[in-house]
Amino acid sequence: MIRFGTDGVRGVAFEQLTLDYVARLGRVAGRRLGSTRVIIGQDTRESGTQLAEALVGGLRASGCEVEFLGVMPTPAIAFLAQADGCAAAAITASHNPYRDNGVKLFSAGGNKLTDEVQDAIEGDLAGGDSSPADQSVALERTDRSAQYVEHVASIIAPRDLTGVTVVLDCANGAMSDVAPRAFAALGATVIAINDEPNGRNINEGCGAAHPEALSEAVRLHSADLGLAFDGDGDRVIAVDHVGNVVDGDQTIALFALDFASRGELDPRSVVVTVMTNAGFHSAMADAGIIIHTTPVGDRHVLAEMESTGSLIGGEQSGHIILRRHATTGDGLLAGILLVDLVKRNGLPLERLAVEAMIPLPQHLINVKVASIVDEVARVCADDVEQAERALAGVGRVLLRASGTEPLIRVMVEAATDDAARQIASDLADAVAKRLGGSR
Repeated sequence: MIRFGTDGVRGVAFEQLTLDYVARLGRVAGRRLGSTRVIIGQDTRESGTQLAEALVGGLRASGCEVEFLGVMPTPAIAFLAQADGCAAAAITASHNPYRDNGVKLFSAGGNKLTDEVQDAIEGDLAGGDSSPADQSVALERTDRSAQYVEHVASIIAPRDLTGVTVVLDCANGAMSDVAPRAFAALGATVIAINDEPNGRNINEGCGAAHPEALSEAVRLHSADLGLAFDGDGDRVIAVDHVGNVVDGDQTIALFALDFASRGELDPRSVVVTVMTNAGFHSAMADAGIIIHTTPVGDRHVLAEMESTGSLIGGEQSGHIILRRHATTGDGLLAGILLVDLVKRNGLPLERLAVEAMIPLPQHLINVKVASIVDEVARVCADDVEQAERALAGVGRVLLRASGTEPLIRVMVEAATDDAARQIASDLADAVAKRLGGSR
């Protein structure tokens, strides 16, 4: 049985994530989401509609009323659930290749599921619920994209983005339609790339996980900056006017410092994960901003934000949560606020990012393994110790299993880029050898 990872369930469509499993998930979840009405949307993967039909069948079997939105960014689905006070689900595998798909569930009001609810759903599934569910339901799509576009565009009102040229890499995903529309509505000059999804090209060499194409496009068009979303639109990575990547750590630092300078960071704190760069910690300490650190996963970040009252949180990967405006990571919302910040300051993003924080050189390598490994840091403790000795007291090593893919993530921060790359490479080789994996 597929288990919940850092963000819902995920697997190869029709092989691991079967229609029967998704139907059963819908049937079980329908009794646990706190609402008898559920909004469903999907990203652009070719498997999305069939899986949506299975999920709808299961939800209806549990007595739920379902509204199907068709292709819609995950944050838009969560926003509409919040607006309607109902539960929601997104059929998506986020930044994964098109062959994968998944289900992200939101409780009533568009909030991520608690650990307790996830455990209850997994327990119900393991119990072998055999109630019937129709896997061949007909879906009638409701288009509510204009409501979401109006919402994100209204956040900076009465300001607009006139005079700014921005390149948007839509990852051939769920942002391909709404992101260009939102920026155009705000008066920006928009150049959209990777905005022609065909069911199989989602995230393929593009989007937040592959910002190289965006960097090239920004330079080619002499744009002010660029934004790259992931397949379902809950992540954003920025690029400045000369093509430098501005990651989630730097964007969160910019927001925290900007909010604080305007007296809008109350409490004076942010929430980030263990992956966050040491340079971020130094910048926040200098500004007197408290940092709360969580495990990887925006669900953990959100829980800590609720606990501490923090208004800004997120991950280096581009999940950025602005709790005053959204219940989950929203790449489009964060992108609009970042462009607004740049325009208000009258300075290029390149300069603003450098002034916000100086990242310690960091290198990340993914090691492919046959299955997700529990307690990988303990299993590879000797290898980690050797890598830490090589750092000579400057930097850190982080080894963790991905919560969504059979990967071990090897991250090294060091005094120089060369050192980070070499130590990470050596550690990745050692981990691959120990676990029978490959780079």
